[in-house]
Amino acid sequence: MNLHQPLTVLPGVGPKSAEKYLKLGIASLLDLLLYFPFRYEDFQTKNVLELEDGEKAVIAGEVATPANVQYYGFKRNRLRFSIKQGEVVLAVNFFNQPYLVDKIELGQTIAVFGKWDKKKASLTGMKVLAQVEDDLQPVYRVVQGVSQASLVKVIKIAFDEGLDLLLEENLPTVLLQRYQLMERSQAVRAMHFPKDLAEYKQAVRRVKFEELLYFQMQLQVLKSQTKDEGNGLSMLWDEQSLKEKKASLPFSLTEAQEKSLAEILGDMRSSSHMNRLLQGDVGSGKTVVAALSMYAAHTAGFQSALMVPTEILAEQHAESLKELFPELNLVLLTGSMRVAEKRERLAAIASGEAEFIVGTHALIQEGVDYAKLGLIIIDEQHRFGVGQRRILREKGQNPDVLMMTATPIPRTLAITAFGDMDVSVIDQLPAGRKPIVTRWVKHEQLPVVLDWLLKELQKGSQAYVISPLIEESEALDLKNALALEEELKAYFSDRARIALLHGKMKSEDKERIMQDFKEKKTDLLVSTTVIEVGVNVPNATVMMIMDADRFGLSQLHQLRGRVGRGDKQSYAILVANPKTESGQKRMKIMTETTNGFVLAEEDLKMRGSGEIFGTRQSGIPEFQVANLVEDYPILEEARRVSAQIVSEPNWQEQADWQILALNLEKKEHLD
Repeated sequence: MNLHQPLTVLPGVGPKSAEKYLKLGIASLLDLLLYFPFRYEDFQTKNVLELEDGEKAVIAGEVATPANVQYYGFKRNRLRFSIKQGEVVLAVNFFNQPYLVDKIELGQTIAVFGKWDKKKASLTGMKVLAQVEDDLQPVYRVVQGVSQASLVKVIKIAFDEGLDLLLEENLPTVLLQRYQLMERSQAVRAMHFPKDLAEYKQAVRRVKFEELLYFQMQLQVLKSQTKDEGNGLSMLWDEQSLKEKKASLPFSLTEAQEKSLAEILGDMRSSSHMNRLLQGDVGSGKTVVAALSMYAAHTAGFQSALMVPTEILAEQHAESLKELFPELNLVLLTGSMRVAEKRERLAAIASGEAEFIVGTHALIQEGVDYAKLGLIIIDEQHRFGVGQRRILREKGQNPDVLMMTATPIPRTLAITAFGDMDVSVIDQLPAGRKPIVTRWVKHEQLPVVLDWLLKELQKGSQAYVISPLIEESEALDLKNALALEEELKAYFSDRARIALLHGKMKSEDKERIMQDFKEKKTDLLVSTTVIEVGVNVPNATVMMIMDADRFGLSQLHQLRGRVGRGDKQSYAILVANPKTESGQKRMKIMTETTNGFVLAEEDLKMRGSGEIFGTRQSGIPEFQVANLVEDYPILEEARRVSAQIVSEPNWQEQADWQILALNLEKKEHLD
């Protein structure tokens, strides 16, 4: 028998049963062995005095009162009795299981598995155990047509047939010994049927390490291939010129900015190809670090390109770069330019006359030829796919690539989602920035808030009002925004100029409305879509978010970051009546911290990695057993050891690591 055979080779499993198991992704014997339980019920009896409220447990005791069944409503009933454990008497209730009445005899010792309610000193029963089972019972995810009992039965048959002994070890002996890990076959058996809790913990530790190590090995191999590919440029930038340029800036860099800049400049000087992610919180000064990197490339005789998602952002970046480097020739390239203007600019890029090139994805279109492109910076990295990144690199002689994002990504996820990149983090705000004051108010307080908002507008400030988000429905989003706009117009009448921005508008209309807002032609901007990341309106000082509990922490933080860009005090007002505990918690955390990294970590804990990025877009894998947040120390160790292995020359041929190379190859074929 081999593990790639179908389930039908097992005694008692016919083609019909095997077909049902396909719904769980179980096609082969190997799939069956590796289909692990997602939790265990601990059937060890507990002392009632040691139980936490809401804890599920097995309580054994003597039946102290006769069992009786009360009926109420259609097919609804409750079976009641009490048991005595030592000196404690507790009530036991079973709902809609009247047939259990025959199992309960006065004076008999029984064990009941259920949920403890401390206030009522009662147990809501789930199961009466014939005898006290002193072990862990696996609980699997199942689908219609496959019951827990039938799945456990098939898995037991597989182990009785000794199939676990056919599992080949896939971790090197040197790592098994170094981390004192169980062998694979033993760990897989203990994942399903552990002898005790200690053995189960060891098995989980082994399986998590295996999952995370192979994932990190794939990333490290990818990273080393990227570095080797046709080798990058070595840009010998001029230290003195850069020093003078930094000294001429109207502000000094923070420590975090200096550190990130040094990492980028080190990559540019080395002959390896740079593939770095620069992440910084809203307002942390990423643009200046990017600009100085571009200037360094210029002193080495190379052109730099800065690519951003929208025309309004391209214009904004071009303006700030011209202010910092008035002596350099900067060219702006966008899709909406007139043909003659575009032709002129393309000629400047091709001749090398253009030293800095700023634009939208027009920068990577057919017909854009660079004289000597050395550095490409992509702002808001997650909007550009891998394909576009590759086209960019092909535009020059494999130029260095720097990605920038203002989405604070928890280090846990940065290592994972961007494992093929080096990551620099700016986690410090420049001196003199006034922290944004965040307030959470209930809907009932809205009239007071609007009175206050009017006073702010009368002082000459501007405000954003974000209408609530309706999952997956642009039509409802729009309806909400229109209703909100009407409400605000009714309240402010001619005391404020109000405009509406929504997802169904054409790009040029959106740009025009944003431009009007920037030029103070509008006081209050109502918007459904998340306001364009990075757009700078220093005079906007109020961000009001309706039904804020519908947003995740990272989104709320991004929205809040649209204000506080000038020297005036700015405010974020969260209007929400959250019904859930997690909604209340999110509102509370927002008022307590403005640190995006702290919020991103909290968001990750509360919602999981998939929801923050949308797992599919971000390339963050779903692990079967490992959890990126809880198992971060294992992820870090797996990253460290895999980086070390891959950095060894011809590592695949070394006896210690051959098993990893072989299994990675198999994995690639499967992927």
